[in-house]
Amino acid sequence: MTGRDRVARLVESRRFGNFIIAVIVFNAATLGMETSTRLLAEFGGLLHTLDHIALSIFVAELLAKLYAYRGRFFRDSWNVFDLVIIGIAVIPATGPFAVLRALRVLRVLRLISVVPSMRKVVSGLLTAIPGMASIAALLGLIIFVAGVMATKLFGGISPDNFGDLGTSLFTLFQVMTGEAWPDIAKEIMTQAPMAWIFFVVYILVSSFAVLNLFIAVVVSGMESELREDIREEEAKQAEEQAAANREILDELRALRAEVAELRAGAPTG
Repeated sequence: MTGRDRVARLVESRRFGNFIIAVIVFNAATLGMETSTRLLAEFGGLLHTLDHIALSIFVAELLAKLYAYRGRFFRDSWNVFDLVIIGIAVIPATGPFAVLRALRVLRVLRLISVVPSMRKVVSGLLTAIPGMASIAALLGLIIFVAGVMATKLFGGISPDNFGDLGTSLFTLFQVMTGEAWPDIAKEIMTQAPMAWIFFVVYILVSSFAVLNLFIAVVVSGMESELREDIREEEAKQAEEQAAANREILDELRALRAEVAELRAGAPTG
């Protein structure tokens, strides 16, 4: 086994992964402590030192993966994600780059790439993006149609909420989230008692129907990701079983050959 193979086995081991997770969580705690002026005044030097140690560990991990995988390192999108996050962290946070100090907390996002269950969730979300875009377009269309209707129906009654199309769209987005919509509806119903029908239908369509479609699409994407993982695991197991079967057949052939040789060499009575 070469040194490159040993490094690859190390970075892929469960112990190493758990160690990196512990360092990420510890680094997140130190970054959170740095937001406290009292803790920063008392332990600022120690916190900065611990932060540099954690960053050094992350850089060493990336260098180990680059050495072990070489060009294959960039084929994994999660490795590229880690490289970008750590690359931002190592940029000198002085002068015009001082604002990048706040981006150090992005290192906590590395939990997504380190924890397999989180990777599956994010992969499911990415898989669901095309469907979510279609639903977002449908939701935008519904809000636009409702905005035009509300402007024409309630613009004279409540100009602050429905005076023009832009104001109506913002108000309807607020209503969709469930924020203060009873107050808006009651204000309009003082002059248009049947206005509740518009608001109830709009909320049912936008909040309960369309937004639930988002959940359905995301769940479907995660199920697709899970099925893909199951197929990969089954293919891996089938390959291992086939390799084991081939090994058994080779041993049987070798045994048959040995038995045949023994029979051929045995004296005949």
